[in-house]
Amino acid sequence: MAYSELPVCMITGAASGIGAACARRFARAGWAVAIGNFNYDTRAAALTVAAECCTDGAPTFVFDADVGRNDDCRRVADEVCAHWGRVDALINSAGTTRVVPHANLAEIDDAEFERVYRVNLIGMFQMTRAAAPLLRQTAMQERTSSVINISSLAGLNGTGSSIAYAASKGAANTLTLSLARNLAPHIRVNAIAPGMVDDGLLQNVLDAHVYERVVARLTEAAPLKRVSQPAEVAELAWFLATHAPAITGQVISMENGLLLAGG
Repeated sequence: MAYSELPVCMITGAASGIGAACARRFARAGWAVAIGNFNYDTRAAALTVAAECCTDGAPTFVFDADVGRNDDCRRVADEVCAHWGRVDALINSAGTTRVVPHANLAEIDDAEFERVYRVNLIGMFQMTRAAAPLLRQTAMQERTSSVINISSLAGLNGTGSSIAYAASKGAANTLTLSLARNLAPHIRVNAIAPGMVDDGLLQNVLDAHVYERVVARLTEAAPLKRVSQPAEVAELAWFLATHAPAITGQVISMENGLLLAGG
């Protein structure tokens, strides 16, 4: 097993959106980056992200994992261990959703809840559990390591693409608190809860014209009259991983003031 001289960031859901932006941010800072990809359908996008990171001189490793499958999580943790021997930061960015109006209760059944929870909550837990021994081992040598869970404003105010999605993100916030308490003192665990993020998950599940209308509506609704970009979320993830030794167990919202506006 090799041991990297560079710190290592492991990111699930890194083929696009927030996960990809996190990979690029950590790469620019000189970290090695393990780029998580769901399956062969998104592998080309993950390889493009890896190429961009390599342009900044960062060592990269692309792994395929359905985080809803515990065997996948344990396998990729072993692969990263064999590749670099350490993980300094884990960013749980993998997520899924389907747009279903909240008032349409009949369209949300147990299968949809289980599908969304399998990735957004259970996958977050399973990936953290699989990476925890490496994170703890690294922290013993380098003083600290960090888990950053990508949550959502939906988990704070019950909005978002569906009731199942909002519930999964609310549960992810609680998971963050429990993990922070139980993985301390060596591993810090925090969550970021963005509002609307342009080029994020929602863009993958909406028609382009509908998506544009959603962006326009949320831009107008936000007191700051804007939506966020994936790179902004990545900057906060970078800060939490590298410049926040006293911060753990926090769910940090970054939603352009939508909570102030009651939305």
